[in-house]
Amino acid sequence: MNAFLIILTGSLVAITCGLLGCFLILRKMAMIGDAISHSVLPGIVIAYLVAGSRDSTLMLIAAAITGVFTTFIIEFLNKHGRLQSDASIGVTFTWLFAIGVILISAYAGQVDLDQDCVLYGEIAYVPLDSWITGSGINLGPRALYIIGFVLLLVIFFIVIGYKELFLTTFDPAFASAIGISVTLWHYLLMTMVSITTVASFELVGAILVIAFLIAPAATAYLLTDKFKTMLFLTVIIGVITSFSGYYLAEWINGSISGAMSVISGLLFALAFLFSPKEGIVVKRVKYGFKTN
Repeated sequence: MNAFLIILTGSLVAITCGLLGCFLILRKMAMIGDAISHSVLPGIVIAYLVAGSRDSTLMLIAAAITGVFTTFIIEFLNKHGRLQSDASIGVTFTWLFAIGVILISAYAGQVDLDQDCVLYGEIAYVPLDSWITGSGINLGPRALYIIGFVLLLVIFFIVIGYKELFLTTFDPAFASAIGISVTLWHYLLMTMVSITTVASFELVGAILVIAFLIAPAATAYLLTDKFKTMLFLTVIIGVITSFSGYYLAEWINGSISGAMSVISGLLFALAFLFSPKEGIVVKRVKYGFKTN
């Protein structure tokens, strides 16, 4: 049963992150998840200083707000500072992370307070953190309810705003010309990424979240030219990654999160080499036959 719960949680996180990752890959903002993971530290520290408590829920809310604020700064630097997206991301997350470190050293130096304590979870502990009602009824792992709710929120967001997200991703100039606010939909997407990233960090750990945001979507991108097919393939790849990663970890008696991340990298490598349209090996074989 524990294996099923871990694989199910990993699959739900992979699907949630992967669906948003498809848009990030196409918008060339794949590393925004990594930026958010570093930049939320000031929000965590401020929440502690204001409330005087390390309550996980309060700190996650503060981290999510800081994550959204991070995306605003990145966009501002990109639009008005004439910086490329990657440069804007790098400047923003290092600056905010440094502020968090200073706040800890100055005001919370005697407290065991850092990102490892608050956000960096471990997927192996999912079955141990149950949601128990006041009457003592065990409703199952809390992680499944959290990521399940976030997944439904992401699906609702994509379904409702599919046309706007599609146009602002592939042809922002045309979208703007027909009256769609490119900036608004950018911020809405970044808000969803922030919520998903912060919620998932506590459940499965930072490394796995970043891997799920990038690798399944990047793999699907190499396998198809159709966006809806890319979304579908991302879901399938995420589930395969979670299932295979868990049993790889069992086999080698190692980290589950690490094994899932390794599998996501291996699947990307296979697509990179053998994709019918973009694979290096396939291209070499085709060009070799044409030459001969």
